Amino acid sequence: METTEQIKEMVKQKYSEIALQDKEDNQASCCGSGCCSTEVYNIMSDDYSNLEGYNPEADLGLGCGLPTQFAKIKKGDTVIDLGSGAGNDCFIARAETGETGKVIGIDFTPAMIDKARQNADKLGFHNVEFRQGDIEKMPVTANTADVIVSNCVLNLVPNKYGVFQEMFRVLKPGGHFSISDIVLVGTLPKKIQEAAEMYAGCVAGAIQKEAYLELIDVNGFKNITIQKEKTITIPDDILSTYLSAEEIVTFKQSGTGIVSVTVFAQKTAEACCAPGCCS
Repeated sequence: METTEQIKEMVKQKYSEIALQDKEDNQASCCGSGCCSTEVYNIMSDDYSNLEGYNPEADLGLGCGLPTQFAKIKKGDTVIDLGSGAGNDCFIARAETGETGKVIGIDFTPAMIDKARQNADKLGFHNVEFRQGDIEKMPVTANTADVIVSNCVLNLVPNKYGVFQEMFRVLKPGGHFSISDIVLVGTLPKKIQEAAEMYAGCVAGAIQKEAYLELIDVNGFKNITIQKEKTITIPDDILSTYLSAEEIVTFKQSGTGIVSVTVFAQKTAEACCAPGCCS
């Protein structure tokens, strides 16, 4: 069993490699994990290309939803993107928040930060910045963000409770988040859970859907809403890397589901600090 730090290092190494790949290579795998499929589409991601602010060079095909589309960003907002990668969601958020707003991308992979900064420089964006850091301990002061977005990132983080706790801290009272992530219904086969490639590919680090929503609730968020939900189907040629033909049949008949959800929740206006510390 890997330690938390070993898992983080594995994910960092994987995403450092992905930062140097082109989008076509990433789209041929499960979230860029390298478990190549003969399917021509990305298993997880949605199509961003019709959204204002979209920049192809910043789209590595690593997402599992369109959180910025649902994030209710207003002109002048300060937006934080968790696990910002090459900057795709940040640039779309900037189109929403405008010149008077600010967008902060946080990623703990140096190669991704470098790539995102290069993209921002090419676009001439001066109100988009990228900070290297761990989203379990964000390099952001409390009560900073009007909106937080994240796309297929929290499932890779061992301490999900800590991330939601940090999200509560950095959101302004009345602020909200919209995050897309991978969750489970039922239990995945152990062979998939243990496969490092599948972990970096967004699946084996996921937790049960109800447990995920509970983490949001216990951290003090209100108005929890699933904005979008879709079932993820992994092609047989990927499954066959980890399971026998008989095991694949059993898996498909088990009712186990891999689901992409986009979840909205709010830090209420009267919330002054972390849950439990206000008088």
